[in-house]
Amino acid sequence: MDKKEILSIFRETGALLEGHFQLTSGLHSPQYFQCAKVLQYPRYGEVLCREISEKFRAASVELVISPAMGGIVVGQEVGRQLNVRTIFAERKDGKLQLRRGFQIRKGEKTLVCEDVITTGGSVREVIDIVKDSGGILSGVAAVVDRSAPGGPGFENFFAAMRMDILTYKPEGCPLCMQKIPVEKPGSTGKAL
Repeated sequence: MDKKEILSIFRETGALLEGHFQLTSGLHSPQYFQCAKVLQYPRYGEVLCREISEKFRAASVELVISPAMGGIVVGQEVGRQLNVRTIFAERKDGKLQLRRGFQIRKGEKTLVCEDVITTGGSVREVIDIVKDSGGILSGVAAVVDRSAPGGPGFENFFAAMRMDILTYKPEGCPLCMQKIPVEKPGSTGKAL
């Protein structure tokens, strides 16, 4: 799929939001990708994740891991398409970690999947989990890469769509200076 087709899906599902948003990274932006609104439709999840699974099919991936929450649906669908085990890391005491009895076997070829990457902080935490567990990182994938120009710097990285979106540090955000209320549309609701 090309960028135009993917953007059309995001617009059709109301997943490309316009306004004043605080991202998970703490940065502010006039646009927000709410991938959950796209992924609520399995047909779109299947199509978008096919871009990822096809890219990594020859990598002999044995495990797909994602950071909770956003990456879970992406990881599950990519794992289904590659016919491999899928797990996720979740936050406890502010740190991503494996819970629920999930394990990464030593030498297990592992693909890290995320819905949207901006700074890549959560993905870096998951990569550390893979490496600390003795797994082998096969690559990193996302539905949307909205990181800085040049990408997030991950080894063997692929995104179904690359999108350049403006981001601002809160102290220099022109939207804040205009006193436009900030929203935090992730899993925690409105920002304070």
